[in-house]
Amino acid sequence: MSQSPAFDPLSEAFASDPHPFYAALRAQPGLTYFKDFDVWLAARFDDVSEIVMHNKMVRSLDHVASPEEIADQKRAGNWHDMPHHSRFVQFSLLDSDGDVHDRLRKQVFKLFTPVMVNNLRDSIQKTVDALFDGLADRTEIDFVEDLAAHVPGHIIGRIIGVPDADCPQLRTWSENIVQFFDIDRSDERKALAERNTTEFYHYLLELKAAREKTPRDDLLSVMIEAERQGTMSHDELFSTAMLILMAGHGSTIDVLGSGMHALLTFPGEMQRLRDAPGLMKTAVQEMFRYESPLPFFHRYCTDDVEISGQTFPRGTKFGVLYGAANRDPKQFPDADRFDVARTPNWHIAFGRGAHFCLGNHLARLDMDIIFSTLLQRFKTIELAVDTVTYKRGLSVRGPQSLPISWKPD
Repeated sequence: MSQSPAFDPLSEAFASDPHPFYAALRAQPGLTYFKDFDVWLAARFDDVSEIVMHNKMVRSLDHVASPEEIADQKRAGNWHDMPHHSRFVQFSLLDSDGDVHDRLRKQVFKLFTPVMVNNLRDSIQKTVDALFDGLADRTEIDFVEDLAAHVPGHIIGRIIGVPDADCPQLRTWSENIVQFFDIDRSDERKALAERNTTEFYHYLLELKAAREKTPRDDLLSVMIEAERQGTMSHDELFSTAMLILMAGHGSTIDVLGSGMHALLTFPGEMQRLRDAPGLMKTAVQEMFRYESPLPFFHRYCTDDVEISGQTFPRGTKFGVLYGAANRDPKQFPDADRFDVARTPNWHIAFGRGAHFCLGNHLARLDMDIIFSTLLQRFKTIELAVDTVTYKRGLSVRGPQSLPISWKPD
């Protein structure tokens, strides 16, 4: 049970390719203590699965520490003195458990079922077609900024009730808020997160006021009715809206970028998709496995537990590395190979159990439509740079940009 000094998720080497670091963690016996996060890292698929499905594991410190202890931990981690971030980001559907989590998830779940999501197919296809029409005359684009960034956020924005014109600003707020969840929690990054949370809240306040006067067929109107009926509080409404909008922007944009990069890295797999378009659904699942866009989450144990042959006391924090688990060769044959026809593919990129990703059906539909349309319309797609730079950090995985050249049919 020793710390791995080589594990440095803020390094350029880790951003370039975290998988050798993950492999080193999987090779160590038991779990690995990571001092920077005061967390025990689980990198093997079986260990990660056991932790996220364990009935003594929770997301919130409320179950394992007193209010005074939580306040001390927040000060130690520089999470304190962030009034709006604390109200709407540090507490959320994602970081709640038990009855609270079930109640909040129930208010929004029905709009993210496979049937409801599939009803959006035509709308998403029109958005994607229009986007490609506007880019078709260009011989080179940044796949992330010019294409990927313009679909997921706009679609999730429409579900919530956000005008299309406001979605780019919501992306900026989302990225500036989410960045504070990674290891580097400096005062400068803290101020950025709090300022953007405040601006986001005030924007949603105005939007909520408009919906209260004129309800529409959108999720914000549904949540306003839930607040009126007492099944969702004021703060819970805004926290849930922020969470859904932030999730709809960042992670799907990231996996679109890494998925495109994987197809370019394995051109034979791209050709397989051209020859057999019916493989797109399995290809999308493989994109989530190959480069999980949210590679790190945490849990706390509410009682003493035994994981991977080690006993951990109540209150221990565990870091579940989805990105490492999804490349575990004991679970996935030839795990470092991108295979658009991989079956079965029981990856864990969407989590497991109560916290299974609410928006997984929507994210996969976005990707299916975008990549299917891309391969139909463009005969040649190539990487336009020698090196692709990925974001730094433990909690995100996606290219900062992805310049590509293309030629239509």
